[in-house]
Amino acid sequence: MANGGNGRYQTPPASELQRLLWVKPGASGHLDEVRPGIYIGDMYAAKDKHLLQSLNITFVLNAAHGKFSVNTGASFYRDTKISYHGVEAFDMPSFDLSPFFYSAAKFIKTATSTPGGKVLVHCAMGLSRSSTLVLAYLMIHEGMTLVEAIKAVAQHRNICPNSGFMEQLRELDKTLHCHGIGL
Repeated sequence: MANGGNGRYQTPPASELQRLLWVKPGASGHLDEVRPGIYIGDMYAAKDKHLLQSLNITFVLNAAHGKFSVNTGASFYRDTKISYHGVEAFDMPSFDLSPFFYSAAKFIKTATSTPGGKVLVHCAMGLSRSSTLVLAYLMIHEGMTLVEAIKAVAQHRNICPNSGFMEQLRELDKTLHCHGIGL
């Protein structure tokens, strides 16, 4: 698909990546497990502490943190055993989410490395910001290419990183996979 004829991986153009995104039939729920112990969800899932506890989710990464977004925060979960990490990001193509890729990926890695740890990565709708951070995690910590990460997540949840986030993921992909730089 994206080998440019020389047999080596190259980051595909955004138009090619878009075709990989919406492959799961039916509507996405409030949250879906997209990898073992990693859930992507929306604000309703994030605010349903009973649901989170029933799924044994012990970490929450809010990609829409802030007073004017999904205002949960560590204090919202104080009566649970949930560890919280907030990223104040806006779902706009002009917003640079890439400075948060490594800190978010580290939080997800901590969650999945903790015995019994499960993490909910959410934003408002569970389509753009949250999926972008999960894709970045898969690329950074699981060594996936962007294409492999999209395919891995999209089979479990319909995702739709905005055009700016997709370009930022393409840049990460080029850094990690086209120059031989990894962890």
